[in-house]
Amino acid sequence: MPQDFLIIGGGVVGMAAAYGLARRGRRVAVLDEHDGSLRASRGNAGLVWVQGKGSGMPRYAELSLHSSEVWPEFAEELTARTGIDLEYERRGGVDLCFDAEQAEALQAEYRALYASTPALEAVRWSYLDREALLEHLPGLGERVHGGTWSPHDGHCNPLSLLRALYAACQSLGVDYRPATPASAIEATGAGFTVRTPGGTFTSERLILAAGLGGRQLAPALGLSGRVRPVRGQVLVTERLPQGGRLPSPQIRQTASGGYLIGDVLEEVGDDTGVTLETIHQLGERAVQIYPDLARARLVRTWGALRVMTPDGNPVYEASRRFPGAYNLSCHSGITLAAFHAEELAEAIDNDRLEAAYGDFSGARFDVQATG
Repeated sequence: MPQDFLIIGGGVVGMAAAYGLARRGRRVAVLDEHDGSLRASRGNAGLVWVQGKGSGMPRYAELSLHSSEVWPEFAEELTARTGIDLEYERRGGVDLCFDAEQAEALQAEYRALYASTPALEAVRWSYLDREALLEHLPGLGERVHGGTWSPHDGHCNPLSLLRALYAACQSLGVDYRPATPASAIEATGAGFTVRTPGGTFTSERLILAAGLGGRQLAPALGLSGRVRPVRGQVLVTERLPQGGRLPSPQIRQTASGGYLIGDVLEEVGDDTGVTLETIHQLGERAVQIYPDLARARLVRTWGALRVMTPDGNPVYEASRRFPGAYNLSCHSGITLAAFHAEELAEAIDNDRLEAAYGDFSGARFDVQATG
């Protein structure tokens, strides 16, 4: 019997959509690649973040705010269903600034963004100087100018989130196929046929959540394949006593005690390597933020690739050439996971993706290119 949905891509985006659809009673199969594939879901910092999301596209900011508001219930539901602790915490977050010029630019950006639509007037944030930030970031270094604080932000363990989504989907009957990359997709009168090294799969409808794999797979379905890799590098310290410090894009302490240090954007193609120069820069900045980390040992580092669209905002689109085919692409899969599992899954299930989220179509890039 064919599936109701075939989802190509078993990262956080694909699995959140699979969970949402299976929870609505749909038959779902997920075709995933090998463990050695480019996986943003396993290389990110685990932030559930609102600050700054959506500059230039306020609707994205609205989705980020909404998803952060429903994340506590989403996390509680996944844990109740699977017994897996997502290590989710929402005590607020801080985006750090190192000088007055950076601080002024960030505040101007936030003032413009959060005044752009009535829905964003609900976003709470304020700029705090270093002395005021000490309440939220004990031991903050004197070379930090300050930062924007918001109560909407939080963080989780992204690997635990992904594991919980796998377990929840399995409990709902999702047919998860690892090491089964899609090699060819054909639209038929009855739906879609996907050929893989492990066999052929059929479904009435198809969702691409393939990350960077969408570059090859999406255009043949009349969908946007305009994504590119942007590398981030991350340092991890040894486990240290909990410092009560709020997370930031630059550094956060995990539930196990280690600090994740990152926040770099590198245009290096598909290279997931690490470089001594960047590792040195990250370590130097971490010590500027928290001088006590100068004594901490580093235990590992990694590089991972973000899935970035031309304007940095998500793509949610339905194919007009091949009705029943959809494309989901974003670099904010952790923050938006709660939204993907609920409202987005509902819109896809009801075939209302274009009606509800048409402004996120990849067709906007063609307009920009010809405008």
